[in-house]
Amino acid sequence: MPLSIVILAAGQGKRMKSDLPKVLQPLARRPLLAHVLDCARALSPEAIHIVYGHGGEQVRTAFPEADLSWALQAEQLGTGHALMQAMPAIPDDHRVLVLYGDVPLLQPATLESLLARAGDDALVLLSVLLDDPTGYGRVLRDNAGSVYRIVEQKDANRKELAVREANTGVLVAPAAALRGWLARLSNENSQREYYLTDVITLAVRDGVRVEAVPAPTAAEVLGVNDRLQLAELESEYRRMRVRALLQEGVSVADPTRLDVRGEVACGRDVQLDVNVVLEGRVVLGDRVVVGVGCVLRDVSIAADTVLQPYSVLDGAVIGARCVVGPFARLRPGSVLLDDAHVGNFVELKNTTLGVGSKANHLTYLGDARIGSRVNVGAGTITCNYDGVNKWPTTIGDGAFIGSGSMLVAPLTIGPKATIGAGSTLTKSAPPDTLTVERSKQISLRVWRRPHKATAEERDARIEQARLPAEPSSE
Repeated sequence: MPLSIVILAAGQGKRMKSDLPKVLQPLARRPLLAHVLDCARALSPEAIHIVYGHGGEQVRTAFPEADLSWALQAEQLGTGHALMQAMPAIPDDHRVLVLYGDVPLLQPATLESLLARAGDDALVLLSVLLDDPTGYGRVLRDNAGSVYRIVEQKDANRKELAVREANTGVLVAPAAALRGWLARLSNENSQREYYLTDVITLAVRDGVRVEAVPAPTAAEVLGVNDRLQLAELESEYRRMRVRALLQEGVSVADPTRLDVRGEVACGRDVQLDVNVVLEGRVVLGDRVVVGVGCVLRDVSIAADTVLQPYSVLDGAVIGARCVVGPFARLRPGSVLLDDAHVGNFVELKNTTLGVGSKANHLTYLGDARIGSRVNVGAGTITCNYDGVNKWPTTIGDGAFIGSGSMLVAPLTIGPKATIGAGSTLTKSAPPDTLTVERSKQISLRVWRRPHKATAEERDARIEQARLPAEPSSE
């Protein structure tokens, strides 16, 4: 039977005290709803329907994907009412899985188990066993253990409140039957809302098999209503991701001080030191070592490369046996081929550093193509921006760039060229040649060391430095 997934995402989230709709609040730098969508897509449904309300246009703008269908809940009249808004677009021969935009840690395996238990004709809901189920609806079972009702916290009596099995709201049911139950819902309750949980009672009355399957862990079904819960969820997300890396054989110096905020693929014997942050798509080859405080975003790093502490890599591709850092910054478009070295306080942007090449100290290389076995001296800058355009610099194999060189692009330095320290090049340098550009050195005997200026002297100097007024055209 085809599967349609409905994600209820219309809540305002008043307790977040934010202008951002609740489902757009960030978890691991991505909206809560993005995590739910990842899980939903893993089930390969026929369709995904999102019921939206508060901040609707913001939510729709954040998720422009073509595989999403949208249903507006203009009035917030309960979860049952929210699901009603999506049902007209769902065929009767589908199964419907209901998820929530603020419950982001659910795993596909849990939902696959739920779908398997439901088959094509049963209503199966996901429950959770909690030491303190305050705030949750309770799952009520008869003496035989069969589910016969869900009672909301505000409508429960003392005996019902003592039940530890709580409803998560996640359920799967045949579309045709679900449509009929929704049409029979009543809002005769303390909240004057149409509760989705009331379909349980209606299904039991109709003789439909109803089951509750406890979630593997309480963490999977945690929802978000305020900043404290969001912070707790962030911690739980981090634990889940780090636990998975440890199970894959990654060495993590301190599991409580590693943040995984994206998709990470690791080879064998990878080492991650403390306070490392991994975002986006990160690929780490065999024996890669990531030092203290490194931030990696959308990077690929080949085997045996070492990242020294406090390096920031964003959109970079690093070859094998490279050394980066400490305190290096590699911006998008940076490529290090095998055995390249980038040292402390070196920044690369849209630059390729060839095999065995080195830029070890205090250097900026932007829009550059640097060959193999090139040595870039400390303090070198590719002056690639003229205020409007970005210009390229090309450096041939085996070149040596002296310290403190300013390379004013567009510029080409030939293979095995040597650039004298302190040179400012505005013209290309030929191969296999020493090129030096320096102004004449002078010493001024009449010069006096500056002294602490008085207030009057400062005012006079500032006045003298003012730009002259433009001449009158009259």
